[in-house]
Amino acid sequence: MAMWARRQTCGGGGGASRLAGALWSQLLLCLVLSAPAAQGYSFPQNYTMQYWARRLEQEIDGVMRIFGGVQALKRIYDEKRNLFEVRENVPDKIVEKVAGDIESLLAKKVRALKRLADAAERFQKAHRWQDNIKEEHIEYYDSKADTEYDDPDGEEIEKDTSNSLKLDFTEDEHFKTKVNYSYAAVQIPTDIYKGSTVILNELNWTEALEDVFVENRKEDPSLLWQVFGSATGVTRFYPATPWRAPNKIDLYDVRRRPWYIQGASSPKDMVIIVDVSGSVSGLTLKLMKTSVYDMLDTLSDDDYVNVASFNQKAQAVSCFNHLVQANIRNKKVFKEKVEVMEARGTTDYKAGFEFAFEQLQNSNISRANCNKMIMMFTDGGEDRVQDVFEKYNWPNKTVRVFTFSVGQHNYDVTPLQWMACANKGYYFEIPSIGAIRINTQEYLDVLGRPMVLAGKKAKQVQWTNAYQDALGLGLVVTGTLAVFNLTDDGSGEKKNQLLLGVVGIDVALNDIKKLTPRYNLGANGYIYAIDLNGYVLLHPNLRPQIINFQEPVTLDFLDAELEDDNKEDIRRRMIDGEKGTRNIWTLIKSQDERYLDKVHRMYTWAPIKSTNYSLGLVLPRYSTYYIRANLSDQILQVKLPSKLKDFEYLLPNSFESEGHVFIAPREYCKDLNLSDNNTEFLENFIALMEKVTPDSKQCDNFLLHNLILDTGITQQLVERVWRDQDLNTYSLLAVFVATDGGITRVFPNKAAEDWEEDREPFNASFYRRSLDNKGYIFKPPYRDASYRGLELENNTIGILVSTAVELNFGERHLKPAVVGVKLDLEAWAEKFKVLASNRTERDQLGTRRCDPSTGCEMDCEANYKDLLCVLIDDGGFLVLSNQEDYWMQVGKFFSEVDAHLMSALFNHSFFTKKESYDFQSVCASEAPSNTGGAPRGVYVPTMADFLNLAWWTSAAAWSLFQQFLYGLTINSWFQTDDVTAEGMESKETSCIMKQTQYYFSTPNNTDINFIDCGNCSRLFYAQRLASTNLLFVVAEKPICSQCESTKLLQAEIKAPPGDRNQCELVERPRYRKGPHVCFDYNATEDTSDCGRGSSFRPSLSVLLSLQLLLLYLTASCHPLPLASCL
Repeated sequence: MAMWARRQTCGGGGGASRLAGALWSQLLLCLVLSAPAAQGYSFPQNYTMQYWARRLEQEIDGVMRIFGGVQALKRIYDEKRNLFEVRENVPDKIVEKVAGDIESLLAKKVRALKRLADAAERFQKAHRWQDNIKEEHIEYYDSKADTEYDDPDGEEIEKDTSNSLKLDFTEDEHFKTKVNYSYAAVQIPTDIYKGSTVILNELNWTEALEDVFVENRKEDPSLLWQVFGSATGVTRFYPATPWRAPNKIDLYDVRRRPWYIQGASSPKDMVIIVDVSGSVSGLTLKLMKTSVYDMLDTLSDDDYVNVASFNQKAQAVSCFNHLVQANIRNKKVFKEKVEVMEARGTTDYKAGFEFAFEQLQNSNISRANCNKMIMMFTDGGEDRVQDVFEKYNWPNKTVRVFTFSVGQHNYDVTPLQWMACANKGYYFEIPSIGAIRINTQEYLDVLGRPMVLAGKKAKQVQWTNAYQDALGLGLVVTGTLAVFNLTDDGSGEKKNQLLLGVVGIDVALNDIKKLTPRYNLGANGYIYAIDLNGYVLLHPNLRPQIINFQEPVTLDFLDAELEDDNKEDIRRRMIDGEKGTRNIWTLIKSQDERYLDKVHRMYTWAPIKSTNYSLGLVLPRYSTYYIRANLSDQILQVKLPSKLKDFEYLLPNSFESEGHVFIAPREYCKDLNLSDNNTEFLENFIALMEKVTPDSKQCDNFLLHNLILDTGITQQLVERVWRDQDLNTYSLLAVFVATDGGITRVFPNKAAEDWEEDREPFNASFYRRSLDNKGYIFKPPYRDASYRGLELENNTIGILVSTAVELNFGERHLKPAVVGVKLDLEAWAEKFKVLASNRTERDQLGTRRCDPSTGCEMDCEANYKDLLCVLIDDGGFLVLSNQEDYWMQVGKFFSEVDAHLMSALFNHSFFTKKESYDFQSVCASEAPSNTGGAPRGVYVPTMADFLNLAWWTSAAAWSLFQQFLYGLTINSWFQTDDVTAEGMESKETSCIMKQTQYYFSTPNNTDINFIDCGNCSRLFYAQRLASTNLLFVVAEKPICSQCESTKLLQAEIKAPPGDRNQCELVERPRYRKGPHVCFDYNATEDTSDCGRGSSFRPSLSVLLSLQLLLLYLTASCHPLPLASCL
């Protein structure tokens, strides 16, 4: 490579002063610029590059003025002024109306809930218990009877041969599945024996609820699932439908659903202490770990928890040194830490309980301040630690103590029973993995006692967070109401304190969304709603990518948007139930999440009365007004819509002359079939329009009239501007216009073949960004770091350039459309080199104004081998370059192209960055380990394991033996565990992804800068191009590769465990409010029922017999997996 001199004076030193402020770097820059050279070329001077920048600005502006048609489109709107009105969006009125509509919708569900709960209590009270009831005496529809279970190996799994009713089902659009409105359905968990006396009596009295279900639907036909979830595990839901077949074993248990847990008890402050002394090893430790996982799953976001391990001393298993909110993220931290617990040392119950009580006494932190409890998991011990209870809990006993004896052992369990009974708790035994699910959730029955004894005071409807419906409705919220046992104990002296269950009624979020305005708010306006935890139930960014009905969808408002002080205060005020309005400047992500824009928004909010929710509206200034077309007079003048002239321009036979039309897939009419294919959707639309008029009651007049209006307006743009222009003269692949009305017109027609933008303008990144930014917005095609490119001869690459059309009607301003062009990359790269060069239009291609002997400046064309010239957009993505080998990297983040130069631009404050986190991402699950007690996973043995004698004496085999033992000898409970199913195959899981976006800093430094790297040092210059989102950069090409620079990352990556430190986050918890009432104490509570242990111990002979049975089954099922044989 040729060497050259920089013959530029160092006058002023303004550029060097920005290089970290160091004196030596200033002097070095002056020496480099003034050094002589053999061939006499110099780095261009400031004013030269500023001149090139002006030429680029003028060329872009000229092309957009000619082909964009902004002025022409304004005139067309003026001419069509009689066809539309300019309406105003009044934020306060919109919020008030929508909040009122949602309140009315939910109020209907509340009335149905109360009727259902009252009826359940009456029916159960009137029911006579039958000891000799038989399964054949009960008629009901078993929802699992018609479920087709898919075996992983393709074998047909034998259906349950119960005496279930045989029903016919019809497809229903509301439920998105087949239903039968004449019956309710029953679901019984897999690990519950449906022939037990308890279950049969439950089925007997709940049958009467079917009439109430039907009556509720008559009063409100919009009702979705009506459900009664029993404390025994039975679920009766209406209307009847076959149970949704899981991929593996069905592990649904209503008592573990978010809505049931929320309705069954008041919020909880829970401390879990786990015995990790040396006696706890092997299977016992694994059982404890799994028990803790399942215990954590019974907690909701209204609860607070901490987990500690203890032997001779106690310590928290995680970095959380106090109670923390039991949200998904914190529970995940606990589970990860519990997994690595190890057993050693001696047991000291005192250390564990003192730790727990001190945690519960800490009042300087956020907590539920209700239902305080300690859950202790141990293999047994002799100490009753009465002195600890006397010190911390007696005589008031404000903390309940639940004790769990885990594993097979011969210890005296009397001390554990005494601890629970003496502290208003309960004692449970977990001898095997199959006992975990039931025994880690039955404590809720104890917590429900004060609610039941409180009577009507506790009969309060609660609304849940958003979560995935198990029967396929998608995201729902559920109204819940507890159902109490009103029967007496026979003597009449004591009031019954048992919770019968919880009733729930679902409301699909899509049904709530239908009550909110959308298209009159513009592309960047939206409605949102949050609950008392600050979680959103309505928000355009609420898009969970994984369907997991075991977890609620908990996206905080400050995670749905980019957090700042203004939004934090707005969130707090909404949680507090206030009304308000605030105008703010804030950062927002683009639709494709590649860019950040600083925008102005008006936030308006108000509470939704009689609920836990608050509603908000976000509106840009330019969306204060919107267009509402009124074409009724024109439509009435013709017999068929196809005779309306504007409508003709939607017909495909007009595309060759008028350009290709994409119409947004909106619900213009009820009977319109949506399609992802634009041609098919157009055909469906046209076919429907031949049958109905745009004024039909089954059509949305606002959407339909605006669509037809914009069809005619955009056709006029073709006729007046585009049709007579030669696009090739300016190296354009296409011109286009998109509108609020849902029209995107691309000209010429053939350009539609390569059109990759969303048909819905409101979902198109170029559209939304053009509205928020002044000037011309460049958008190169996105290329990730792995993209290698194709030959340009075979694939023409286009670059979109767009700008918004602003209309002014007096004091009313709005932006109803965006226009733009699509540049031919190869041709414009050549044009770019000429514009950033020292030759004029009169010079011949390849001629120079000077040669090496004259000592002239380099330019981007003549000296492309030595001088790098690029255009980078405001997200840091490459748009154009004078280097041909860069053309196939257009659209990549520039650090992937020239890491050294991009780092220099960032370090010199041309760019700044914003890091954020996506909590709705999906990642491939990591392969489970075959060792240890993996969270929520049971080891599935291989054939090699079966042939290994050591395996038969291992904890895994022992666990399986116990599954058989308890499943075959105790008829009331077939014990299985959800981890058996979930561990069979790897699947996607939710994860946190770290996102980094770059955007322009406010200062616009236009001096020459120096990248100091010894002999590999480089000069560079950068300048923002006016009225665009482009940065013009000129730099020396690197003469060596010894300069290493940290590559800036823009691609989304999985957040490392310590990246967003949960330990720090819990020290500054976000503001929230729990339920305003707490039912954790009642003076009349009877605590005598506190658990008396297991009455069954397996004998050695039975175990040996089961070993032989297991071996036989394994051999007979070969080569099927063991889980399939079971």
